[in-house]
Amino acid sequence: MFQVNEVIRLIDDRYRVLLTTNRHVIWIAIEDQKAFPDTVEISQLESLMLQEKLCRIEDPYEYVQTLFPEQGSKEANIRDRNYQIIRPLIEDPLFYIDRVRSKHAAEIIAAGKVSRPYFYKLIRRYWQRGQVPNALLPDYKNSGAKGQKRAAKAKKLGRPRVIMEGVGALVDESVERLFRIIIEKYILKKNFSIAKAHRKFKGLYDNIVPDTPESEKPTKRQLSYFYDREYSNIEKLKVAVPDIVYKKDVRPLHSTATMHATGPGSRFEIDATIADVILVSDHDRNQPVGRPTVYIVIDVFSRFVVGWYIGFENPSYEAAIQALHMALTDKNHIFKDLEIETDSFIWPTPGLPEVILADRGELIGHQIESLESSFKVRIENTPPYRGDAKGIVERRFRTLQAEFKGFTPGEVIGPIVKKRGGKNYWLDGVLTISEFTEIIVSSIVMRNFIDPMTKYDRAQDMPSDLPSIPVHLWNWGLQNRTGRLRKAEAETVRIALLPRKEATTSVQGICLFGIYYSAKEIIELGWMHRADHSTRPEKIKVAYDPKCADEIYFFHTVGSREYWVCRITDLSREYRGCTFWEVWRKQKQVKQQAAKDILHADKIRRRHEDRVEEIISSATKQKPKPSATNTERMRGAGPARTSQLEQERDQRRPKKTVNEKSAKVVHLSPPEDSDDYPDFGDELFDDGDD
Repeated sequence: MFQVNEVIRLIDDRYRVLLTTNRHVIWIAIEDQKAFPDTVEISQLESLMLQEKLCRIEDPYEYVQTLFPEQGSKEANIRDRNYQIIRPLIEDPLFYIDRVRSKHAAEIIAAGKVSRPYFYKLIRRYWQRGQVPNALLPDYKNSGAKGQKRAAKAKKLGRPRVIMEGVGALVDESVERLFRIIIEKYILKKNFSIAKAHRKFKGLYDNIVPDTPESEKPTKRQLSYFYDREYSNIEKLKVAVPDIVYKKDVRPLHSTATMHATGPGSRFEIDATIADVILVSDHDRNQPVGRPTVYIVIDVFSRFVVGWYIGFENPSYEAAIQALHMALTDKNHIFKDLEIETDSFIWPTPGLPEVILADRGELIGHQIESLESSFKVRIENTPPYRGDAKGIVERRFRTLQAEFKGFTPGEVIGPIVKKRGGKNYWLDGVLTISEFTEIIVSSIVMRNFIDPMTKYDRAQDMPSDLPSIPVHLWNWGLQNRTGRLRKAEAETVRIALLPRKEATTSVQGICLFGIYYSAKEIIELGWMHRADHSTRPEKIKVAYDPKCADEIYFFHTVGSREYWVCRITDLSREYRGCTFWEVWRKQKQVKQQAAKDILHADKIRRRHEDRVEEIISSATKQKPKPSATNTERMRGAGPARTSQLEQERDQRRPKKTVNEKSAKVVHLSPPEDSDDYPDFGDELFDDGDD
């Protein structure tokens, strides 16, 4: 029932079983420094166990079995020597009998190997710590009291000073309290250096203990020693870097991203980067246009890149939805336009994932809610400045850029610094956006279908002959794991992802960003009829594609994805064929020009108004006092008007010359059957319904 070396607790005392017989147990008290083996009946122990006074516990010296000192070391030599000293006693099966133990002790002591107290110390340690040779190892781990405070004394601890004058300050509890205040306020929170924090400490120390000589103040080394002793390495590591950097680059990793992806389509990650290369204009290769934006949508389980966006849009929602739309569409036409051979691979059928992980600034807000509510795609957003949360897609950026970095002209190599003989990499670019797109797409094809991944964390159920290539992992996951991809029309998803805006309505149509739109359906509803009473709402919700201002999408039924396509009217024909970015740019230019015109008009109008006031004032001064009555003045108004009219006609009448010929009569209206003059009647009165 009881086993050798197990530890038993009897009320508050702990015992180790040294030997068992049919009726007895030989044990020894572990904590007693004067203990010897004692004999107790098994029946008595069983009774104590039923009374819940006796129970088995963990061995407090179990760590002894894990010790493994190097052969020939000081610790190993001491262990082996001590074991040979007590070996005659511990190998005697009757060691627990007092007279047998005394006989062996007398022989060993008579041989002059050890003293009596040391001998009994060795055999107690051997029995109390598990009856193994390692129990005799010296406790060097307790030497030096590492990390423990020294006993308080009346003078400074450590060696006396040799170079610096004075005795030095004693670091007592009051000084330690000041140390702790300075450390927590300046080192832990503000990341001050030890030297700078010590200067802050001396200022605080002077306020509390004034008139203290400089040589008798606690030194920087004392502050540093206290900091190293009282604060762990983890606390110091958190202080060494900002909290965001610690969480992103320093904190321990407990799992992998693949653990959270059960199969293809379980989780997509999307992110953007600014490529490290300067591109040039398609129209003028001598004109640099800057760095392009690259969006990547990647499947976490297989590392398969399912979508992308390459262009000059800044990382934003508008660019992100283009990458998501690319992930849901057939890409054969893209490969054909880029002249990439597709006979050697088959692109998997696209679909909607279960989860999309993105940055907070791009896929957050009401614009993405339609994807969640209509297509049951959960959107997850990473915390700010936590690029490590999307480690899969972040690593793919480095892999793709490795295809051109290091040898491509125009590579971004750091800040522009003018040095002697240096060059501006902005002027070295040679690639256009179309050529850069071809490089990136070709690299994506290589990574998806050809290149094996050397650091992919494989699951237990994956066969050993399964290549660690994204397309093979994708296909294997669809066959052997839970399929998460869902079929969806790419155009429907695109419309659902478009940004939405509140537009106004009037007899001229739907107004969005100052552009007017119309549709056959809203005309039939009577929204554009010029009547005193109309049933049109004042404001409606519409979706728009930033890439094309020619049409918008009006969701006419609340809670439905049905929409009407509204096209730009002739009133806003100025913006046909433009993107909304071009529309906003033109409108900004128009407003800027209008502001300039207003300033110029205000300047001229001030002159005009001054002249008008001057003329009125002069005329007022020239008016004589009336010589007739008001009735006579009103009676003469008619003849005066007639006389003024005759004078005006005489001024308009041309003066005749001596040899003047009669003028030729020209008909202003053509004959009824003439085709020389166009007729715009139909265009002027067309209602524009067709």
